[in-house]
Amino acid sequence: MAKTRIHVGLEIGTTKTCMVVAEVKPDGSVKILGVGEGRSAGVRKGEIADFLQVKACVKSALLEAEDASDVEINSVFLAVTGSHIQGVNNVGTFRLPDNEKEVSLEHVEEVKEIAADMQLPVEHVYLHNLVRHFSLDGQQHANSPVGLIGRTLEADFHIVHGMETRIQNSIKCVRETPLDVDDVVFAPVASAQIALTKARKEAGAMVIDIGGGTTDYILYIDGAIAASGCVPVGGDHITNDIHLVTHVPLSKSEKLKVTEADVSGDPAKSVGTVKVTDDKGFPDVEVQRQELNDVARWRLEETFEIVRGKLPDGWKENVGTGVFLTGGTSLMNGIGELACEVFGLPVYRPERPEVSGVHAYFKDPQYSTALGLIRYAQILDEERPEKGGGLGTFFKALLPFGHR
Repeated sequence: MAKTRIHVGLEIGTTKTCMVVAEVKPDGSVKILGVGEGRSAGVRKGEIADFLQVKACVKSALLEAEDASDVEINSVFLAVTGSHIQGVNNVGTFRLPDNEKEVSLEHVEEVKEIAADMQLPVEHVYLHNLVRHFSLDGQQHANSPVGLIGRTLEADFHIVHGMETRIQNSIKCVRETPLDVDDVVFAPVASAQIALTKARKEAGAMVIDIGGGTTDYILYIDGAIAASGCVPVGGDHITNDIHLVTHVPLSKSEKLKVTEADVSGDPAKSVGTVKVTDDKGFPDVEVQRQELNDVARWRLEETFEIVRGKLPDGWKENVGTGVFLTGGTSLMNGIGELACEVFGLPVYRPERPEVSGVHAYFKDPQYSTALGLIRYAQILDEERPEKGGGLGTFFKALLPFGHR
């Protein structure tokens, strides 16, 4: 019989560190019990640059989350990202023995092992092995083909892997807080759980999560992951570009980006100037809107083009829904128009997640990954009794890492 469970998601981002405590009830509903968050320090492009600073941020988020939720937190689902993490597709093939014609569970497990056993780059380890589909004698099957008659069985996997030491540093930081790690999840895998419904995944859709230091993406075709990855560019790079071009201080550049910049390319939005006041009594500075918009647009357009360049051939024809933008930077003015121009598809914002409790936090798309971790944990709970695993994660014990 299902029971109520408490799950905690932790995202250590370039801009913010966020810990979400949620109660998952037997009927599948989710109630947010508390949130702990603060500005990140010591994180660069989604990865740990200063271990002690990051550990202090995690500790602060933990104390705040425990206080807000009145729950003693012992373990978390941890989101990781970084340009070292890669998603690739791999196919394994198994021919049934001559005296066996019906596909058994053992045959399926064998072909899954073959598909998952690929040569990784040096010092890389598995994060996820996600089944895309099976094929039996050339006929594709979305679910396990156990019980069917056939000769040649194939398993098509999406495998996510990353550099062992960098992932271990994130785990070590959490364990020294001290907390246990229930699982390690590639950030866009988590974001997609909250941004896309099953129907949208089946129809074909892409999620682009634009944070402060990274842009994560994940593409679904026919309900399965076709591509995923991370580009080490985010909203902070736009802020820095504005600072370098306009010579406005970084804090003011951030405000200009959020409140004044428009990346749609609409000439009407680039008329006139923006006045920037100085808190210390120095003369006000005027910034040309055309210059401001061009700087922001160039950087964001380049980022989208990098993502587009990493997608497989023919991807666009198989995306029946469109592109979903999330992450803090997705709130920029005109970003939907720019994304539509680059990808040539309809662009949406994910609908507000159906959660109760302190859900006002989650009106903002910058919380997609943290809340997606809760949904990921929920899926593991649903699948564990039958499959003993969930979304195909290779992380069972997390330390030490093992190659499989």
